Amino acid sequence: MKSLITNLGPIIMLIGVAILAVYFFTNSHSNNYLISAGVLLIVGFFAHIILNKSIK
Repeated sequence: MKSLITNLGPIIMLIGVAILAVYFFTNSHSNNYLISAGVLLIVGFFAHIILNKSIK
């Protein structure tokens, strides 16, 4: 369980990257994909920093 929590930030970031891939390959012109992917990337980045500082 501890390894899942320490890897939660990168997992969230990978979900954001997957959303960007969906945006790119579907030729969508909606900004909703970009906004949600950006939010997930930022949240994942800060979650990675905060969780690794508090657990180790």
